[in-house]
Amino acid sequence: MRILNAFVCGLVFGLGLILSGMANPAKVLAFLDLAGHWDPSLAFVMAGAVVLAALGFRLARSRGTPMPSPAGRRVDARLVGGSLLFGLGWGLAGFCPGPALVSAGSGQPRAWLFVAAMLAGMALYAALEGRGRQAAGKEPPRATVFDQES
Repeated sequence: MRILNAFVCGLVFGLGLILSGMANPAKVLAFLDLAGHWDPSLAFVMAGAVVLAALGFRLARSRGTPMPSPAGRRVDARLVGGSLLFGLGWGLAGFCPGPALVSAGSGQPRAWLFVAAMLAGMALYAALEGRGRQAAGKEPPRATVFDQES
């Protein structure tokens, strides 16, 4: 049943990305081009997503559902650096991870290139993070909220 739920959620998410235009890098780049021919339509998509997410979090909280929370609330160099890398990748390619996967699934060569670069970056991060944890003598986290059976 969990696999079916995950499939349906992924399908709805992917269709939402396609219908909203988030899987179209030209539309995303037009949204990010504040000094040129700015396309504000994705601002409405983001506003709708924020409202729906807020309602979902409120519903989950009212049911007592365990909610994932960030490990820390401190703004540090790693957070700023990661945010800058994400923003640069988004601004240069017009893709962020979810829409890139949807676009790759539709056969867009630019999306395949982006996904390959994204996976390489994730592998590099995992290797560097693992090496850093070993040097510091820290154990990796054992489980998350998402690993628990429901």
